[in-house]
Order: sequence, then structure tokens, then C-alpha cells
Amino acid sequence: MASPSTKPLTMLPPIRAPPPTGTGFAGQLPFMISKPHSSVALSVLVVLLLAVLYEGIKVGKARLLHQALTSLSISTSQQLIEDTDQNSSSSDSPQVSRTRLRWFLCHFGQSLLHVAQVVIGYFMMLAVMSYNTWIFFGVVLGSGVGYYLAYPLLSMT
Repeated sequence: MASPSTKPLTMLPPIRAPPPTGTGFAGQLPFMISKPHSSVALSVLVVLLLAVLYEGIKVGKARLLHQALTSLSISTSQQLIEDTDQNSSSSDSPQVSRTRLRWFLCHFGQSLLHVAQVVIGYFMMLAVMSYNTWIFFGVVLGSGVGYYLAYPLLSMT
């Protein structure tokens, strides 16, 4: 009987790792690669200004809400007084339509400010997630400066 012919198995060459692209952790972690100092300083300044703008938008939203509520409550109370004095049965007078338009415009403005605040907030979050200590301190310092500058504006009416 003939024995089945056995061919020797050939070995594949070993897989070699690619050469390292950098030295130490800087080559392995992209966020630790050093950048020129001027670009880091500019990034910190931009993030700081974004944080100041974020706080300013928060105050702007609060002022707009306060202004809308006071103007709407005054016009609504005047409308109630006029309706009781005239004993009118019409529900859609020009004063009511102006009040509704004013409310709609204030609400639309607040919505736009809210969208801007959310977008800026996410940009700041992404900047902090770069794990750069200077960027983090820029966001914190900008938030503090923005609070310091903007919140006294709430008490001014």
C-alpha cells in the first residue's frame, strides 16, 4: 500500500511591529505631543474669551426673561383693567395681539441665545477634553472673569 505523501508544513515569517513613531509617551499619546508656545497661548486666550462669552449669554438670557415677564405682566394687567372697564366681549383686541407678538419675539430671542450657549458650552467641553492643563485653566479663569463682569449687569434695570 502506498502511504499518503506528506508535505512538510511551511512556517510563516513572524509578524513584526512597526517601528515607533516617537520617543516615550509623546509618540503614543497624540494629546501629549508638544506644540509651539504661541499656538497654546492663542488657544488659551480663545477658550478664555469663549468662557467669558458663555457667562455673558447666561446673563443676557436672564435679563431677557426678566424683561419679558415684567412687560407682559404689565400689559396683561392693563388689558384686564381695560376689559373690565369697557365690558367688552371681544377676545382678540389689538393690545392682545401685540402682547402675543412681543411674547413670541422674546421667546424666539431666548431660544437663539440658548442655542448659542449650548454650542459654546460644547466647544469649551471639547477644549477641556484635550487634556491640556493650560486650556483647562483658561476655561476656569474665563468663567470666573465672565461671572465677575456679567452678573452685576443683572441688578441694573
